[in-house]
Amino acid sequence: MFNNFGGLPKKFSQYETSKIAILPIEFDKSISWLQGAAKGPKAIIDASKQVELYDIETNTEVYTQGIFTAKSIKAESSKKMISQAYEKTISLLRDEKFIVSLGGDHSVTLGPLTAHKDFCKDISILHLDAHTDRRDSYNNNKFSHASIMARASEIVDNIVSVGIRSMDITEKPYLKQENIFLAENICCENNKWISNVIKNLGEKVYLSIDVDVFDTGIMPSTGTPEPGGLTWYQVIHLMQALCKKKELVGMDVVELAPTKTNKAPDFLVAKLIYKILSYKFMHI
Repeated sequence: MFNNFGGLPKKFSQYETSKIAILPIEFDKSISWLQGAAKGPKAIIDASKQVELYDIETNTEVYTQGIFTAKSIKAESSKKMISQAYEKTISLLRDEKFIVSLGGDHSVTLGPLTAHKDFCKDISILHLDAHTDRRDSYNNNKFSHASIMARASEIVDNIVSVGIRSMDITEKPYLKQENIFLAENICCENNKWISNVIKNLGEKVYLSIDVDVFDTGIMPSTGTPEPGGLTWYQVIHLMQALCKKKELVGMDVVELAPTKTNKAPDFLVAKLIYKILSYKFMHI
């Protein structure tokens, strides 16, 4: 089977004809607890080869749009990683690719996000996470995975965070309460919260998904697990509404720390990406 996302043959994975680009970023040097997120991109790509290419819900086969898998970015420092990811993302955007960046810890978001901001100008961020990630620095590192939304807020005004259930008190002054959707409140509502999330976003949206947004029962393979997370269908219904109501301009999925014995979380992430792509391209 071919070593690219979906295990696709050349006809559906060559650069020139693909509308979608997968950008692996193998970096986890800012992790604060459990290691292994640098292995996330490879695990996601390996698991994606088992995803059925026909999506029942959308009645589509999004792989026919072409899904190119770029060479992995590897770097010894945060600054080098961010720079390399930025340059590669800009190159892909110029060639009109829809980019899915694969982490790696959450700090990998900054390069692709900055590139999308420079390329698309007026964007907002939909941030799915167990944590607010608004510490100005963590362990003396301003580029820590715990500080990614603090850095993001320096370049993007509108950030909507969903699934939050853990934060440091020093982060509170930097939060717009109407843009924070706590997991405990989501779990007590029907789908009204989804319309409120969508309403708070701008027309063009960059999506950043930390997989610890999911409940640990279905997503144990992550560096900073938190109990009480979202379910598969809560996240999927939000993604469906997002792609229907807004223009999704780019995305990243981060913080998968795969294990040798449990491949279900790897598959969950791979299928999640394919579902979002199916929603994004279903009317094209």
